[in-house]
Amino acid sequence: MSIKIGILGYGNLGRGVECAIKQNPDMELKAVFTRRDPATVKVLTEGVPVYAIEDAKKQKDEIDVMILCGGSATDLPVQTPEFVKMFNVVNSFDTHAKIPEHFAAVDEAAKASGKIGMISIGWDPGMFSLNRLYANAILPNGRDYTFWGKGVSQGHSDAIRRIEGVKDAKQYTIPKEEALNAVRAGENPDLTTREKHLRECFVVAEEGADKVQIEERIKTMPNYFADYDTIVHFISEEELKRDHSGIPHGGFVIRSGKTGWENENSHLIEYSLNLDSNPEFTSAVLVAYARAAYRMSKEGQSGCKTAFDVAPAYLAVQSPEELRAHFL
Repeated sequence: MSIKIGILGYGNLGRGVECAIKQNPDMELKAVFTRRDPATVKVLTEGVPVYAIEDAKKQKDEIDVMILCGGSATDLPVQTPEFVKMFNVVNSFDTHAKIPEHFAAVDEAAKASGKIGMISIGWDPGMFSLNRLYANAILPNGRDYTFWGKGVSQGHSDAIRRIEGVKDAKQYTIPKEEALNAVRAGENPDLTTREKHLRECFVVAEEGADKVQIEERIKTMPNYFADYDTIVHFISEEELKRDHSGIPHGGFVIRSGKTGWENENSHLIEYSLNLDSNPEFTSAVLVAYARAAYRMSKEGQSGCKTAFDVAPAYLAVQSPEELRAHFL
């Protein structure tokens, strides 16, 4: 019996979820829901219907897990508590500072409906979070370091595009090698924001725009670039499409710690990701956790869950016997 999945929102993340479902033999895509005119949305999976988002409630008995593919700023805080009243849901909410309040809102609605609401599933928060937890539990005497990149920051790219005179832009977050090397060497450095990451911007300016002023506005933008060493390149629209059309990302979670009666031995735990497509990898994680949400719901569990609450066996398509025989 297949786990019946619904997709709410059909952008980069929604299409990634659809591709991931194809690779999981115990799942089937049941329906896609969109805020656009359903007639204008063509999905990859033959025979799968596309509905208006308002029609989702009519499908509540047809879908086991609804994967929410909206944005963290305005979509998911509203949609998740609303849709968990009807479905088991999984989202990729990634505003770290607001996770506690989002958890509380989803938990209340999910417990009232008897559903599972799985939040903040992806690679950070998500896979990186798990590795931070494991490393802290194993090496309580130590320090954490998280480096992001090299990868496209979609939020920072959008911030540049909002500057007057900018036609298009892509921004890459890049870990600084000297900082990364110092951490890997076990030096436990105190690193400022500027010392950890570099920001590199590729900008297409409007014809006649003041490039000096654009560069100044980028480099002094608070909360985005002012605290970083920032490099700005002005390129043509053709170069941007040719050389910067992808959405790669990745990074490193590192914990440096000590053991021994006198802390005489040093250890380093490192987890890294190198992703061709940020949204497609995030989608793959969402789909694995949709399986967990389905299984936990079948057991009678309810409420809000994060990656911390899910045993690894819930994620795998294999049986517990197969896992013990081949992975343990």
